[in-house]
Amino acid sequence: MTVNISSRYRWFVVAVFFLFMLLHQSDKLLIGPLTTPIMETFGIDEVQMGAVFTGALLVGAFLYPLWGYLYDRYGRSKLLALASLIWGATTWLSAIAPNFKAFLFTRASTGIDDSSYPGIYSLIADYFAPTLRGKVYGLLQLAQPLGYMAGLVLATLLSGVLGWRGVFYITGSLGLVLALLIFLGVKEAPRGKSEPELAELEILGVYRFDKKIALGLFRKRSLLLLFAQGFVGVFPWNVITYWFFRYLETERNYTSASVLATMAPAILVLAAGYFIGGFLGDFLFKRTNRGRMLVAMLGVLTGAVLLTITMSIPIENKGLFGAMLIATALFIPFSSPNIISTVYDITLPEVRSTALAIQYFIENGGAAVAPLLAGIIAKGSTLHNAILIICVSSWLLGAVILAFTAYLVPTDIHTLREQMKQRAKKEISLRAAPTTE
Repeated sequence: MTVNISSRYRWFVVAVFFLFMLLHQSDKLLIGPLTTPIMETFGIDEVQMGAVFTGALLVGAFLYPLWGYLYDRYGRSKLLALASLIWGATTWLSAIAPNFKAFLFTRASTGIDDSSYPGIYSLIADYFAPTLRGKVYGLLQLAQPLGYMAGLVLATLLSGVLGWRGVFYITGSLGLVLALLIFLGVKEAPRGKSEPELAELEILGVYRFDKKIALGLFRKRSLLLLFAQGFVGVFPWNVITYWFFRYLETERNYTSASVLATMAPAILVLAAGYFIGGFLGDFLFKRTNRGRMLVAMLGVLTGAVLLTITMSIPIENKGLFGAMLIATALFIPFSSPNIISTVYDITLPEVRSTALAIQYFIENGGAAVAPLLAGIIAKGSTLHNAILIICVSSWLLGAVILAFTAYLVPTDIHTLREQMKQRAKKEISLRAAPTTE
């Protein structure tokens, strides 16, 4: 495969995927700030609403392995266009649902396209060298909290005018537009092109999913630890995403306007935390192979401590609560870009979508029950206790697992670099071999 990727074009691809993730996250997370009007429309309680959240998460989780295989086997750009098309269609279906059972089913179907991100990160990995990926992934992941904030603004400003269904019509339509942009504008990149050992080769062999290599993923000790960390690591995100707005409304007596004023700066800082975490991970990775995991561990430990302090602040002290929420928001995304980068630091290019899909399958398969679990705890106690118990316990356990990963990961990184050296030698020898008539 002839390689011809300009620097300008690869940043165009980043921009397209940033826009996709921004709008997709806005659509996905809109249901958080729209929880109360949706519950009022269908006359449901916290447990039933928790089931709505969990349904979409379970569908997305179970489809990760399939999407991962497809991304490693076929062209990623066209599959991403398909994912965007599905996003738009399923959001429209959930907007027209006439009753709770239909809404539960159609909202679960929106999880189909939520498994699309391994293809994005895998394709980006073939545009950018390992020492740059943390920053690029951090930049892309800025779109997630910014999409959350965009969803919050849409819900606050438009739901009263258009209703929650009208807001979903808008975001679903944007998914259809993005599908066309990705289909026409994003080109496939050769797998492995950005690896240092292969970067200078003008022609590169075609590498696709290999079952034997994929099964070998389960023999990498550091990757298995990342899978284990993923199981507990997303519990806090799902609880905060789906229940924190209602917590502010019902237990801290915030109005819609005060929720927006409190959450907007926290979400902006959260967005910055992704890039800062990725930047710090790249910085330390150049000095030690354990650098990314050390930054990830710092993030989850600090997040656990700061959230505990934040949630203990009296209800009447809204200023201090908002300030501490902002401080917490800075650290909790540190782990995300570094975990993605580490998965790619230790896996061959043709199984990277599969590896990250397994990571996300385990993350979301475990954490899909988090909103329902939080709803059950809240019904018997309070949302305050539900959020604090699930988040802090998950982060503390995750920090322990990341510490062990930091200890083991240099061996798996070294193994990959040796594999890429051997692949480069093979590519060079094939190009140099004389042809016979």
